[in-house]
Amino acid sequence: MAIVKYSNAPVRNGSPVDRLASEIFGANISRLFGSDGLMDHGPRVNIVEGTDDYRLEMQAPGFDKKDLKLEMVNDTLTIRGEHTEDQEKENTRWTRREFGRAAFERSFVLPQNVKADAIQADYVNGVLQVTIPKSEEAKPKSRTISIR
Repeated sequence: MAIVKYSNAPVRNGSPVDRLASEIFGANISRLFGSDGLMDHGPRVNIVEGTDDYRLEMQAPGFDKKDLKLEMVNDTLTIRGEHTEDQEKENTRWTRREFGRAAFERSFVLPQNVKADAIQADYVNGVLQVTIPKSEEAKPKSRTISIR
């Protein structure tokens, strides 16, 4: 069973047209147009199912480990990141400044066959790596059968 992404939040930071469409048709309107519902600036995720665990890898370049928060509520894993660059240099006159604050939130509904209390996370070279172990009963059972 794979980990499922969900989002029930209406569009908040999109264009007025996106917000209006979201209000009229619901938050999942983008699926009608072939999108998975992610905004272009959201962090990208790879999820791999192994024999013993699920491994989630999320790109989060420019963030420090202290900027990232993982939270489990019931069967939902939420990953949040927020980074603010407060360094104002004296005598700096910005012509245009498009980065200085970055934030994201992604939520995943975990399958029933995981050990939520054993989830581990590492942040290496701009990639958050989350290991979600499977419960013993979810792991494939194998045995050797002798031939008579």
